[in-house]
Amino acid sequence: MKNFLVTGGVGFIGSNFILKARKEQWANIINLDKLTYASNPNTLEALDRDPGYHFVHGDIGNLELVRSLLEQHQPDAIINFAAESHVDRSIVSPQDFIQTNIFGTFQLLEASKTYYEKLPSPRQAQFRFLHISTDEVYGSLSKTDPAFREDTPYAPNSPYAASKAGSDHLVRAYHHTYGLPTLTTNCSNNYGPRQFPEKLIPLIVLNALNGKPLPIYGDGQNIRDWLYVEDHCEAIYLVLQQSQVGETYNVGGNNEVTNIEVVKQICAILDRLAPKPDFNYASLITFVKDRPGHDRRYAIDCRKIYQDLGWQPQESFESGLLKTIQWYLSNSTWVEQVQSGAYQTWIEKNYGNRNDTQDPIQGVNP
Repeated sequence: MKNFLVTGGVGFIGSNFILKARKEQWANIINLDKLTYASNPNTLEALDRDPGYHFVHGDIGNLELVRSLLEQHQPDAIINFAAESHVDRSIVSPQDFIQTNIFGTFQLLEASKTYYEKLPSPRQAQFRFLHISTDEVYGSLSKTDPAFREDTPYAPNSPYAASKAGSDHLVRAYHHTYGLPTLTTNCSNNYGPRQFPEKLIPLIVLNALNGKPLPIYGDGQNIRDWLYVEDHCEAIYLVLQQSQVGETYNVGGNNEVTNIEVVKQICAILDRLAPKPDFNYASLITFVKDRPGHDRRYAIDCRKIYQDLGWQPQESFESGLLKTIQWYLSNSTWVEQVQSGAYQTWIEKNYGNRNDTQDPIQGVNP
């Protein structure tokens, strides 16, 4: 069985990928994770006795650590999920995003290049470095603009998007300059089980269940394409196994939905699954001041990955959203573990002063 070094594997997408990789026996996994605020080590507790899984607490920016892991475990592929990923936090603390997403990726590439150059030719032919990125590097679309393609020019609008764009460019450069066999995927908004509740869907689900306001930026008409995380994991593995070196693929869910419609659908599902007498969850919807530079629309054209590799998403937004909400309802212990004091402080800081007349933390509706 192959060995994969997965970075950021305790995070949302990374943990879902690792669990699926071990369940499907795709590979043995070495998981390097910094364990930042968004990480819950218990997410992967099912693998505690799995001999094919090995966890290492560390930073991709630690060049010597990464080099030693590569020498020790001799991976056949590196899959880089490690990233600071929340736009709101990048507005407040952009330096963290530059440090991890750009400098960290640079150090990981440096270590990978040295490791790759020492491999015998047959193993070089099989080795891959897969970088997981985002559609946000392409900027913002109007309602009538065509969806992002792989050749859409980069135009990032937030510190997060700019840091991911920088890392994408580094990955491309290491392929073209040094011959490192890289691959890049740019995905749309992921959702599903085990997502830290600073992101829209888990935030709304958990606020609703706790009777707290459901904060919606601006007019709620910002549009995102939603990709169920297991569909994304399947795409990642397919790209790793079958695509040509140097390729870039957009991965989307074919589900463009406005933020307000996402929230309304969550409320409707909760009204069915967790009803309260004489109450509907939509009554908690609260419009708050928009965040700076909020991109209006993202849309992914993923025809290339379908034409080249035969991949397409299996979950509709409705089916994936139902599975997601059911998971949060059934995993209250996990939820309690991630909703620490630090998390509550962040929610207060980010949403508490969005509107002079509305306080979504205390429950005042418009």
